Amino acid sequence: MTGSSATATGPTRTLQRLIAALADLRLAIGLLVVIAIASGIGTAIPQQENAELYHRIYDNQPWLGLLNGDGVLGLQLDHVYSSNWFLALLAWLGLALLLCSWRRQWPALMAALRWIDYRSPRQLSKLSVAETVSLAQPQQGLDRLADLLAQQGWQLQRHPDRLAARKGVLGRIGPLLVHAGMVVLMVGAAWGSLGGHRQEQFLAPGRELELLDSRGHSQLTLALDTFAIERDPAGRPEQFRSQLRLLNPGDAATGELSVKKAEISVNHPLRYRGITLYQADWALAAITVQLGRSPLLQLPLQSFPQLGEQIWGLVLPTRPDGSEPVLLSLSSEEGPVQVFGPDGQSLAQLVPGGPAQEVKGLPVRVDSVLPASGILLKRDPGVPLVYTGFAIALAGGAASLIATRQLWAIAESSEPEGSSEISNRLGSEHPGRLHVAGLCNRNLTAFSQELPALLVQLDLDTSSGAQQA
Repeated sequence: MTGSSATATGPTRTLQRLIAALADLRLAIGLLVVIAIASGIGTAIPQQENAELYHRIYDNQPWLGLLNGDGVLGLQLDHVYSSNWFLALLAWLGLALLLCSWRRQWPALMAALRWIDYRSPRQLSKLSVAETVSLAQPQQGLDRLADLLAQQGWQLQRHPDRLAARKGVLGRIGPLLVHAGMVVLMVGAAWGSLGGHRQEQFLAPGRELELLDSRGHSQLTLALDTFAIERDPAGRPEQFRSQLRLLNPGDAATGELSVKKAEISVNHPLRYRGITLYQADWALAAITVQLGRSPLLQLPLQSFPQLGEQIWGLVLPTRPDGSEPVLLSLSSEEGPVQVFGPDGQSLAQLVPGGPAQEVKGLPVRVDSVLPASGILLKRDPGVPLVYTGFAIALAGGAASLIATRQLWAIAESSEPEGSSEISNRLGSEHPGRLHVAGLCNRNLTAFSQELPALLVQLDLDTSSGAQQA
């Protein structure tokens, strides 16, 4: 029996030590610091891009001089917030907060809700703040103290010769709400990372994008009416604005198509039916040219990263058989359009809307350049939980500012036992004492000054009552 009991006790003690280690507040703070550092890394490194981008950026210049493209991809730094190790940190922190609440905050709340009955003045003298006043009628002073405390919003528990009072118990709920809010917030963040959807699409004016649900049904049609790029005097882009039409086919059964018009720009996204639309980027979609006497031809543009970060162009043949091609390149919808030959020699410079110029014996004119709006569509099912958790944590932080105060008072009469009738008959009074003491979980200095002021008011009111009697 002894051996089995010892065997059962060993794992239990190990589990208790493990729980105590996980519930340590220092561990939770350390995890918060690590998560903050990881979030900073996710901000510094572009997220959820193609693997080629990370090789192009970090192979020649490793990040912090340590990680090249393979290192960034191997450590999942290209998708920090949905990486296995980041989600594991969130789960670890959530478990630590739950255990801390269970082992520390919940018992503290239960202790605050439980009435403690001190019966002797000696017990009160050991508390943080303790005062004793002499009163001719301590029982009357106890009654007056109960009235004053009730007027100030204290909860009371009365006994014939003593009382207990408390105020600000709501403050004990604050830490629990903060922990609960953080756990809800982290669950929402994890849910959004695992169940969310992110898509970046370039859309030219006059074109539409149909969004489908998981079953292939049309969920929303996104149409771009206009797209404008605002530039500074030096020609650098400052702001992008997209005028959108959102067509909801959910009302098609009634024969009506719901249409919502909206504008998005940088730092001003649009949230609609669980989808958030961000103005993320811009590009050049097409160029309209005229070759000789041909009709206007709208030709698609493609990016040339080997020529620069924001260089678009197309290869255009100058002969009917497709021979003698030239390269048209540009970096802005305003132009100019550079024309290069196969040997890289500049042949012409065209201005959108300007006159035609001869390129290898063929008049070429650029009528216009069509820019495209880069729209980022994000569906994050965890957003409601994130906002809810943030609100709970804020409410808990506000509640934590409320000081929890507890007060006890004992009326001690110095009259000999059985002498009250004789005292009343002779009109004499035996002085007694009123013992008052209290506890406060924060701002104890203010409470230690408030208690004597309360007793002075009590003494004045009691003296005034005695004189009137």
